[in-house]
Amino acid sequence: MLGHGTPYPLGASVALEGGINFAIAAPRADAVYLCLFDGLGLHEQQRLRLPACTDGVWHGRLPSARAGLVYGYRVHGPWAPAQGDRFNPAKLLLDPYAREVVGRYDGSDIFLGHDPADPSRRDTRDNASVALKARVVADAPPLAEPCSRIAASNRVLYELHVGSQTRLHPGVPPELRGSFAGLAHPSVLDHLQGLGVTTLSLMPVQFRADEARLQKLGLSNHWGYTPIGWFAPEQRYASGRAGVSPTQEFRALADAIHARGMELVIDVVYNHSAETDEAGPTLSLRGIDNALYYHLRPDEPSLYENWTGCGNCLNLSEPRVVQLVMDSLRHWATQMGVDGFRFDLAPVLARGPARSGGEFDPHAPLLAAIAQDPVLSQCLLIAEPWDIGPGGYRLGEFPPGWLEWNDRFRDTQRAFWLHRAVGRGALAQRLAGSSDAFQRNGRAPTASVNFVTAHDGFTLRDLVSYDERHNEANGEHNRDGHGHNLSRNCGVEGDTDDPHVLAERARLARTLLAALLLSQGTPMLLAGDEIGHTQRGNNNAYCQDNDITWLDWTRADLRLAGYVARVLALRREARPLARAHWWPARAEPGEPALHWLDPQGRPMTGSDWDDAESHALAMLFDAPSREPRWLLLINAQAAPVRFALPPGVWRLRLASDAEPDSQPQSSPLADAVDVPGGSLWLACASPDPNA
Repeated sequence: MLGHGTPYPLGASVALEGGINFAIAAPRADAVYLCLFDGLGLHEQQRLRLPACTDGVWHGRLPSARAGLVYGYRVHGPWAPAQGDRFNPAKLLLDPYAREVVGRYDGSDIFLGHDPADPSRRDTRDNASVALKARVVADAPPLAEPCSRIAASNRVLYELHVGSQTRLHPGVPPELRGSFAGLAHPSVLDHLQGLGVTTLSLMPVQFRADEARLQKLGLSNHWGYTPIGWFAPEQRYASGRAGVSPTQEFRALADAIHARGMELVIDVVYNHSAETDEAGPTLSLRGIDNALYYHLRPDEPSLYENWTGCGNCLNLSEPRVVQLVMDSLRHWATQMGVDGFRFDLAPVLARGPARSGGEFDPHAPLLAAIAQDPVLSQCLLIAEPWDIGPGGYRLGEFPPGWLEWNDRFRDTQRAFWLHRAVGRGALAQRLAGSSDAFQRNGRAPTASVNFVTAHDGFTLRDLVSYDERHNEANGEHNRDGHGHNLSRNCGVEGDTDDPHVLAERARLARTLLAALLLSQGTPMLLAGDEIGHTQRGNNNAYCQDNDITWLDWTRADLRLAGYVARVLALRREARPLARAHWWPARAEPGEPALHWLDPQGRPMTGSDWDDAESHALAMLFDAPSREPRWLLLINAQAAPVRFALPPGVWRLRLASDAEPDSQPQSSPLADAVDVPGGSLWLACASPDPNA
């Protein structure tokens, strides 16, 4: 028998008085049944009506239950899609608070809540034997290693995919490759720490359900942006070792990262779910309370607002949906050891009700809730500041304390170095922290997450090897993926053995890496760029769980990795290049200052900034008398440019035109130097001991 239990906390929790308390928010439901299954989730063994409903939360306590129990819900209510109601008790539903998920969605139409032949009618087929279920998990013990916190000016992000990172890694035991345990292996973390990476940013690791369309093509949503279990780690990244659950394995990964003083960030998708549009499956929220959890179209509630491009949007203007997200975030921070979050399509999370136009509000309920939360407000918070909804581009508009992916940095660097399509002013703005977007409300340059490549788009090697996308393997006739990449193939599309083309590509790749890692802001590397990973021109490899996305460590360009490590070591040494404060327009005497110089060594003037034909300039970081000065020499032109150096004894520390193993250690420079085309140099002048 079920006791009444309590309406809080939501989900399945081990009760203090014994047994398991179950609670689910479904205020529009007529009844909710708890369905209990065998350990494999194949056979329904018992069906119990939750006996109480408090403020829209159905709840009950099962006195004899223990952790490990497998369960799901059947939710009764009206079937009226035209009014937004899609209740169907024939479909077993996954608890959105499930901490571990049993089973996998296979894309078959038995998961549909509607009749495939007539969407206006409810489908009556029972799917319990194949439906996704939850397994009760007890609270975890305290973390073995404390969470890390990297100083903002020292942070270097590295975006990676758990599976792709180690699937082909020879240093990882075969049985661990592609798993959380594989990522935690010392051979993997040694490489990342040796590069100078401080913060691992994992692509989605919450439990997902691949789209039926992809499954019919024999593909999967490899990137993981189709969540359905926001508390549960994705089982496909568990090694499957006996006695080790996915939760335990992820916790061990967090401990291994923290033991090295590094941070762990996960990419979270709270903007939409795997239930997609009105033609999609009924897996969880749709059948629990469709009109509560999703933004429905005010003029036609049978349809969904689609500000994500994925078919639906979670309604974060509803308190219960805010609670779901907040509880999930706290779970990952306190139970799983996560230090921060990158929020996919973050404007959706701050949109008002669809009936009011769904406008973006930087003071929206979720953002306000995070800001006041004593745990989450101390986490690293990173927004992808755009979606496809009304007014969806919101770069620079998230609250103080947030970081944001800066696509203007990406596009400016590509346009300047690969095409000379933007001027020196645009480049200077990005090198100095993008003050046009971020210098407001007390935010610092480190709020800008600078990147040249990310999971979405070309890899660095492909950026300098392809003019066009080559996404035929995705099954969409090469129509998917971005068509405007600002890439450059250097004369040959794709692979070549032409030494001149290869040399130009290698130089441009080193230059782009140096420009990224020596700019003001928070740099982010894409996994594999440091070893020359190629996706063979695929710039939207979201559905490729194969050697297109798996990093090929046997062909790794370790010389390039050494170059990246060198640049990051210089970033740590050259503190003005990683400054966490804005450079003043006019510095006080004796204070650090930033100066922009033309190749003749003169301060840049208005006409210099407007000169569209010149793509060479210098960036001088002047320091107090007892500290070294640093100088960036920038030449994106085709031919060498002669630079007159500021007074002082300058030594060359980095030259992107030089091979990785021929980098200058501290070569003295003359008063004037010729910087080759498409190159970036970094020089240092020691302080004058007589000053």
